[in-house]
Amino acid sequence: MELSVIIPVYNELHTIQEVVQRVQSQPFPKEIIIVDDCSTDGTRDLLQTTAWPPNVRILYHERNMGKGAGIRTALQAVTKDTIIIQDADLEYNPSDFGVVLRPILDGVADVVYGSRFLGIHRSFMLHHYVGNKMLTLITNVLYNNILTDMETGYKAFRAPVLKGIKIKSNRFDFEPEITAKVLKRGYRIYEVPIYYAGRDYAEGKKITWRDGLSALWALVRFRFSN
Repeated sequence: MELSVIIPVYNELHTIQEVVQRVQSQPFPKEIIIVDDCSTDGTRDLLQTTAWPPNVRILYHERNMGKGAGIRTALQAVTKDTIIIQDADLEYNPSDFGVVLRPILDGVADVVYGSRFLGIHRSFMLHHYVGNKMLTLITNVLYNNILTDMETGYKAFRAPVLKGIKIKSNRFDFEPEITAKVLKRGYRIYEVPIYYAGRDYAEGKKITWRDGLSALWALVRFRFSN
């Protein structure tokens, strides 16, 4: 298995280098594609001045567009047969790569979700927990499935699956859009437990209740359209 690791980044000056180091330490042949979404905290300067290894490629947005747009940009540069999305903070630990990729390696899955609710995790903010559970329940009702964590940031794909889906969402509504389209197309999707160290807003968490409303609308919209 050769791996393309997509890292969308926005204002993660204090974590991006460690994230890349942890990804590099994982025992898979890999390319790392970082997309800087017009960071304003010094992240862009750091990315531009660091001497990165040859397998790291960095792309830049000239205006802030969101996570979905970053993934769309990165997909234009992907060359390997399996893709995993790695957030640029330290909420998701690359040490879980082996767990997340196992069903694809075994040939039983097209898509794998790392579920925060099946594995070890830091205590959540209650409204985030309730919001995630509600969005996952609505996903299961609309798409006749039994996911436990639709909004997880750890998603892995056989490359033809993700590259074959036209992503329209620019921001965090990427998660419900890709879930809707994967389920509607009948791809084999597995969930595995992962370690999750969730941040609070003081630590840099960016998602808000407005993103929850956007996710809800995306679930309904993509149920009845492409």
